[in-house]
Amino acid sequence: MNLSVIGTGYVGLVTGACLAGSGNNVICVDIDENKVKSLKKGHVPFYEPGLEEIVKKNFKEKRLHFTTDIGYAIKNSFIVLIAVGTPPNHDGSANMDAVLSVARSIGEHMDDYKIVVTKSTVPVGTTEIIRDEIRKLTDIEFDVASNPEFLKEGNAVEDFMKPDRVIIGVDKPSVGGILKELYSAFMRSSDRAIVVSIRSSELAKYTANAMLATRISFMNDIANLCELVGADISEIRLAIGSDGRIGRHFLFPGIGYGGSCFPKDVKALISTADSLGYDLKVCRATDEVNTRQRELFWNKIAGYYKGGLKGRRIGVWAVSFKPETDDIRAAPSLHIIDKLISGGAEVVVHDPVALENARRHFGDSVEYGGSNYDACRGAHGLVINTEWNEYRQPDFTKMKELMKDYVIFDGRNLYDPVRLEKQGFKYFGVGLGN
Repeated sequence: MNLSVIGTGYVGLVTGACLAGSGNNVICVDIDENKVKSLKKGHVPFYEPGLEEIVKKNFKEKRLHFTTDIGYAIKNSFIVLIAVGTPPNHDGSANMDAVLSVARSIGEHMDDYKIVVTKSTVPVGTTEIIRDEIRKLTDIEFDVASNPEFLKEGNAVEDFMKPDRVIIGVDKPSVGGILKELYSAFMRSSDRAIVVSIRSSELAKYTANAMLATRISFMNDIANLCELVGADISEIRLAIGSDGRIGRHFLFPGIGYGGSCFPKDVKALISTADSLGYDLKVCRATDEVNTRQRELFWNKIAGYYKGGLKGRRIGVWAVSFKPETDDIRAAPSLHIIDKLISGGAEVVVHDPVALENARRHFGDSVEYGGSNYDACRGAHGLVINTEWNEYRQPDFTKMKELMKDYVIFDGRNLYDPVRLEKQGFKYFGVGLGN
């Protein structure tokens, strides 16, 4: 099929590259000329395992194309997928400016029948608004559909290639059939496409993210209770995870969720309900607990340094909001590092792939370590924000040789507290009774 994908962020680029990889002719569009030039050279503007190889291969084989000319892309496509950003407004609602701008461009440039698909995460009713915006500008026949993405940063290519479900929202069965055919290459072992109404499709994406975010906040709440009663959240997690009704996923406590999806989508869902006069109390509590969690972790750090942080050198491992990504948007680490800086600490950070984004965010207000051990050199403490694999089994003897004060604040419970204490470290985790 001839497709265009408008927007080359995480969703758009992964979608375009993977669909090209299954034999389709895909035109990816972005308004950023430098980004398009870079993509034509095979350079992916963010870190996502396996993506750059797919982009290079399909661009070389002329199935994947990049342009800033949205009119050209629309005219040469049967299916147009909208994958632009929907950042939060100040009130938490989703900003639809880019989505609606694309809709108007489609209306201006389409010259024959198209299927317009919303892949961006949008509030309920947006796909219908897109249809109305296009209809204002053309009499040519077209259809709309909703096809939300469920890609995890750091595992997006695998998620697209081997989806556990593909949600297709349509108001015509024939359109659903075409989109099922588009995704059939990724579901040869079993049909995992779920065709629903457009509004159900739009709400399904928000519901899934809100549910997962709620599990995280719930476990963080219980972790805080563990510290008050002397229980161990790691033991609680094992006990409840063996219940088949609960399962083992998303039960790890920490310093809260971040990234471009969970914080934004939970707030947007609350905003949608508010606009209809309904209070989503569970979602609101999920958001509040997440905000509080990073502050509680900070209180452990501040409480340890009774004399204040001025003149103290603090190492920080990880800036990205999760492993296997360079995305630092809404990362809990940003709150912790900002607090350290404002408290007068000398901060040196390390991250396996996110240091460039960290530099753009913090500038010269922190130092940047070339290795995780650089962040330990001369440190009066170490803060761990994200569970990167290379942090899981460090050389603690080497760390003691480098550090001035042997204290670790672990926001992801990577280590055994008993072992760390035997090696002479003071260790503060989340929900471990300390």
